[in-house]
Amino acid sequence: MCGRYNIRTNARDFAEILAVVREFDFDFQPRYNVAPTQTVICVRDSDEREFFQAKWGLIPSWAKDTKIGSSCINARSETVDTKPAFRSAFKKRRCLVVADGFYEWRKTDKQPHNITLKSGPMFFAGLWETWNSPEGPVESCTICTTAANEFMQALHDRMPVILPRELVDHWLDPSVNDPEELKPLLGQYPSKKMQAWPVGKAVGNVRNQGPQLIEPMQSA
Repeated sequence: MCGRYNIRTNARDFAEILAVVREFDFDFQPRYNVAPTQTVICVRDSDEREFFQAKWGLIPSWAKDTKIGSSCINARSETVDTKPAFRSAFKKRRCLVVADGFYEWRKTDKQPHNITLKSGPMFFAGLWETWNSPEGPVESCTICTTAANEFMQALHDRMPVILPRELVDHWLDPSVNDPEELKPLLGQYPSKKMQAWPVGKAVGNVRNQGPQLIEPMQSA
């Protein structure tokens, strides 16, 4: 699964990497402990490729209230095209959730690890929705997950779907709506291109922030 991550790369750098045309209209600050229900930074294709902010925890347009969002922080790739909460967004409203690393707690001893790519930032395959609340529209998102690759199996049996740059344009293309064409994109990122190290347990508290959260522990 993916339930906590960090983002340190400046939005301008993400814009250059991803060819974002409509850039940030809000201040970017590094965040070392991003958690569900918080607002996260995403990228989508509309009339132009753009950044947008969404609440992490997808709220389907048909939901009666926001409560469903807490159980929709992740969308399993195996059922994303059939589960009612996700199937419409999978066809029509796909996005990227941008990050530098994500945290996973090793199942055997609950030791947290920071997982990153050796090459730099990562792009999670995401879905987004708009829910009309009494106060106005709310945009929300979820992160797609898949079975753990060989590297991640030592920590957990699931992992976020991390898209290589060469698949990003196809994933974001709003003209693509065939699940049979889209589902093969939701594969495992190559193990050899990933790295991880144990970090302090302070990351378990969502109120904790700061670069010390990603610093390697001396032993774990």
